[in-house]
Amino acid sequence: MNDCLFCKIINREIPSQIVYEDESVIAFKDLHPVAPVHILIVPKHHAEDLLHLASDPAGATVAAGVLQAVPQVAAAAGVAANGFRLINNCGRDGGQTIRHVHFHLIGGRSFGEKLL
Repeated sequence: MNDCLFCKIINREIPSQIVYEDESVIAFKDLHPVAPVHILIVPKHHAEDLLHLASDPAGATVAAGVLQAVPQVAAAAGVAANGFRLINNCGRDGGQTIRHVHFHLIGGRSFGEKLL
């Protein structure tokens, strides 16, 4: 975990544009946004991906913390009223590039009826 980018952001070793933080999660702007609003919601508890989180004894509590933070993050980003997408990429083929479970909150534009 010493080389985990998100752990370094959580520990303030790397700066980021923090949008929201509580005792269990940190949310910050993505450096390479795919929409006008693109925020990463990252549990402070390190788990490599969603599957590892699900098998972790603390996983349910960590996941609940993420879900409880989503309304606050969406409100802070100004997308709560019009809607947003919450995405998790799991594993290499799922598009996960950083091995610390995280969720992408994207919004600020209409995504229409198309699936990802």
